[in-house]
Amino acid sequence: MNQDFRKSVVYQIYPKSFRDTNGDGTGDLRGVIEKLDYLGELGVDYIWLTPFFVSPQNDNGYDVEDYYKIDPAYGTMKDVEELIAEAGRRDIRVMFDMVFNHVSTRHEWFRKAMEGDPYYKEFFFFKKGKPNGSAPTDWESKFGGSAWEYVEKFDEYYLHLFDISQADLNWDNENVRREIRKIVKFWMDKGVKGFRFDVVNLVSKGEFRDDPTGDGRKYYTDGPNIHKYLKELHDMTFGTDAEIITVGEMSSTSIENCYRYAGCDTGELSMVFSFHHLKVDFMGNEKWVLVPADFGKLKSILFEWQTKMAEHNAWNAVFWCNHDQPRVVSRFGDEGKYWKESAKMLATVIHCLRGTPYIYQGEELGMTNTDFTEIGQFRDVESLNHYQILQEKGLSPADALRIIQIHSRDNGRTPMQWDSTKYAGFTSADGREPWIGVNGNHTRINAADQLRDEDSIFHYYQKLIRLRKELDVIAYGDIEPLALGHPMLFAYRRSWEGHELIVTANFYGRDCRWTDAPDLSGYTSVLCNYAEAGQQKDGVLTLRPYETVVWYQ
Repeated sequence: MNQDFRKSVVYQIYPKSFRDTNGDGTGDLRGVIEKLDYLGELGVDYIWLTPFFVSPQNDNGYDVEDYYKIDPAYGTMKDVEELIAEAGRRDIRVMFDMVFNHVSTRHEWFRKAMEGDPYYKEFFFFKKGKPNGSAPTDWESKFGGSAWEYVEKFDEYYLHLFDISQADLNWDNENVRREIRKIVKFWMDKGVKGFRFDVVNLVSKGEFRDDPTGDGRKYYTDGPNIHKYLKELHDMTFGTDAEIITVGEMSSTSIENCYRYAGCDTGELSMVFSFHHLKVDFMGNEKWVLVPADFGKLKSILFEWQTKMAEHNAWNAVFWCNHDQPRVVSRFGDEGKYWKESAKMLATVIHCLRGTPYIYQGEELGMTNTDFTEIGQFRDVESLNHYQILQEKGLSPADALRIIQIHSRDNGRTPMQWDSTKYAGFTSADGREPWIGVNGNHTRINAADQLRDEDSIFHYYQKLIRLRKELDVIAYGDIEPLALGHPMLFAYRRSWEGHELIVTANFYGRDCRWTDAPDLSGYTSVLCNYAEAGQQKDGVLTLRPYETVVWYQ
């Protein structure tokens, strides 16, 4: 049965932190199989699994050593086949995470390149340094330091936009693209019905030049052949199966490029992840600072992407959280008094937008950022690198740690909180300690408790997923931003064939008044995060702290 991705909801699983069935402290594929009924009860249509291929795990699996083999830490090929089949029985499709910008330096291709094989050296970017022996360009790695590593044997440098152990692939080489197509087809034949492509807009490099005003990204982001290469991949692999959906992770992209990446008839991808709205608590592009989130900017960015993508008949993936982001209730909501209300409000804003919503594991429970108090508790290579870099810039260890606590990718990677037992039900209480610490608040934030509570965040997510399937206006409707200048209110209208939806959301922990609200007398409240919706009186709509209401007519 064909699944309309506009009416679908995708659930992201970070297998390493989802469920450990063999007591070794690391989540595994059997743990995903074990929890398929839970996901079926939630109502999701796809599960996106982050990489579980053979990997040295320097970047938690995003450094792939072999695209055809399952890392024994996660399970076996038989487990993958069973997972695809069992998910299918519950009408859930499986989406794989494919990392094609780079490979692990332990990948066979790179090892052969390092042996001097000219065929495989052309799979990568090996370049001579400048006349003074320094790196070919001044580009910076996303994880800190130079993006180039010197190889004495060749008197050359290889490019790694990420970790030193993640060598960038040269997509301009037709042999590289042929190998990538083979990998995609292999997993299509196994029954995979979705692909998420990691930082895919970086795969076409432009000029190799110094960037005195930046970190080099303008020379490798949305590069000269990117649309050609994506269309080629579409036409020769996943585009031959109408059931397959695709999403591209777009790093520092432009909206104009995304009209083409995710255009209805451009033949590239089904949808895109863009991250501009998740930089509103950055200083420019600088993540490792402490600044308050800019709510006005958040609204402006989200609405620009919503309206302009709609105008160009292109599709968004809409989301707050993933394995690279802090927990949204900690970031834009309230971990304390209004934890439940703010988690539900944030979910409503995303799920009623124009686009396919993505839920990250634990988001449906209102999981929060880590409670780590020492740098030794963190595992993320990016966080550990920047802890040192911040101190080299003059920050004290305490100030550097505070920034890591707020922004670390590990905030989204602590074990899934299934119950209130010792390790939150992630692994057996007498098993090995989890690979990363469990948040101490699992005794009050966990799936077991929320499944029993009809007013829980879990059940609210269930309702949002059902609403998308029941009301076509959510899946197909136009979008009109409302209350653009309001300092506290996020509001918009969706319209489709005579049906209308108005979403109102108070982003703050105090009452909010909307004095020029549209007349809501003909609308019904179909969803609210309080016992009953706030009322409009004399044209003024008052919303309580973090209150959200979905109005429908």
